[in-house]
Amino acid sequence: MKYSGWPESGELAVGKIDEIEDFGVFVDLEEYEDKRGLCHISEVASGWIKNVRDHVNEGQTVVVKVLEIDEDAQQINLSIKDVNDHQRKEKIQEWKNEQKADNWMELAFGEDLADEQYAAVANELLADFGSLYDGFEAAAIHGTEALDETDLAEDEIDAIVETARENVSVPYVDVTGYVDLTCPDSDGVEIIKQALQAAEGDADALPDGADADADVPEEVELEVTYVGAPEYRIKVRAPDYKRAESELEASADRASAVVVEHGGTGQFHRERNEDEE
Repeated sequence: MKYSGWPESGELAVGKIDEIEDFGVFVDLEEYEDKRGLCHISEVASGWIKNVRDHVNEGQTVVVKVLEIDEDAQQINLSIKDVNDHQRKEKIQEWKNEQKADNWMELAFGEDLADEQYAAVANELLADFGSLYDGFEAAAIHGTEALDETDLAEDEIDAIVETARENVSVPYVDVTGYVDLTCPDSDGVEIIKQALQAAEGDADALPDGADADADVPEEVELEVTYVGAPEYRIKVRAPDYKRAESELEASADRASAVVVEHGGTGQFHRERNEDEE
């Protein structure tokens, strides 16, 4: 996807050097339609430059800083030297991500996607998420819920979510906690089993009127395993630590609600209990 219009002063942009002169280099801006800028020799590299070709090559992809724009003269002044290594790497990664997202748009809506529909969908994602890539990543993590606030049609949302979940590599974090469960009831073993089912998200295992949320979001993986009576391990994988911690505690609360209903106790703790000597 290429933007119409002009970049803004101070913006970082990805470009390709298409012409080198003694006084500087001309750069095609890859992210903008029909926009080309000049990087004067003094802005190519720090210090005195004898030969521009010692520093850049034709066809080279560079990250430039937009210095000045004169729309009347159709002129954009650029700098290569004002971009540090961190900015360069970050911008190149952002650009590559947008190229991926551009391909995902084609996968989601087909090669014959009309320019008007592409622009309408892209503008919705840009408005809500700042970039196409971030929109697809949110759809991969949160599903259709992520796009509820957009004006996209239901079939468009479904297409984006399906494509995102097949193609986006989502970063995940893992957290672990423990819950101690005891139940003096004569059916204590069965009640503990019921508590573990509740911990894993089985709403039917919760007691009536329990103040505990049984829904485990689609983007969250949760597993409960036996450590040693009365201790059980809860492992949660989620897109971020805030969500992971929340789901971890919610799982322990569900298990505790079941045993407490039958006169037992449930205690959540982050570290595994050490055996007493």
